[in-house]
Amino acid sequence: MVIRIAAVGDVHLDEDVVGRFRPALDELHEHADVLLLAGDLTRHGTEAEARCVATEFGGLGVPVVTVLGNHDHQCDQVPQVVKVLEDAGITVLEGDGVVLDCAGGRLGVAGVKGFGGGFAGRCASDFGEPEMKAFVRTTTQSADALSAALRGLDCDVLVALTHYSPVPDTLAGEPLEIYPFLGSYQLGQAIDSAPTALALHGHAHAGTERGTTPGGVRVRNVAHPVIKQAYSVFHLGDHLDQTQVSGVGGSGIQQTWS
Repeated sequence: MVIRIAAVGDVHLDEDVVGRFRPALDELHEHADVLLLAGDLTRHGTEAEARCVATEFGGLGVPVVTVLGNHDHQCDQVPQVVKVLEDAGITVLEGDGVVLDCAGGRLGVAGVKGFGGGFAGRCASDFGEPEMKAFVRTTTQSADALSAALRGLDCDVLVALTHYSPVPDTLAGEPLEIYPFLGSYQLGQAIDSAPTALALHGHAHAGTERGTTPGGVRVRNVAHPVIKQAYSVFHLGDHLDQTQVSGVGGSGIQQTWS
């Protein structure tokens, strides 16, 4: 049995671009059992932009699960944004998880926005000024919440959903100087603390699609500027295959592994 997971991030919707994804999304139920959104759903995190997201990603015929991104926090309207999304039937995760009954089994999704901090050998430390300590502790709290959410789900297949990257691999193409603001090794540690099958993130528009945690979990950067289509589809199951699926920007690859 196979669980089909569609994913995209960094769609940055507002009134000017609403409708761009919908033609491909109307066919989503034919290709996937669930859609995961990896944050930065809006441009500036306003309630009005959230309504554009609800219009675009609501009523798709499959469950839609999301985390927020840094853009979704910009205007300090997170409660309003979350309410609009949830009223449209979109599940918003932040340090918690959900289990979905799919044809191929029970899919567990644990999600958190995440935060920066950097990676092994080039990371910030919880030392010095209060501002630096607060920065690192935000990352630590986020990673701890992701770890607890992952380990707390009873499911057949486990997926981690974040906005910030858990590994440097998928940041290749971004300036090295901004890696600490694009993700953190602590998210990777959280993912490796549970039997995670797949980790999805966004945020790195100029990054690379594929990576792996130190523990061997496959990581995919599904930011729209990277995948260049409405969504990518990942098959998690007991056989290997590779086929085509249509989406914004042309055809994409369905990636399948056991």
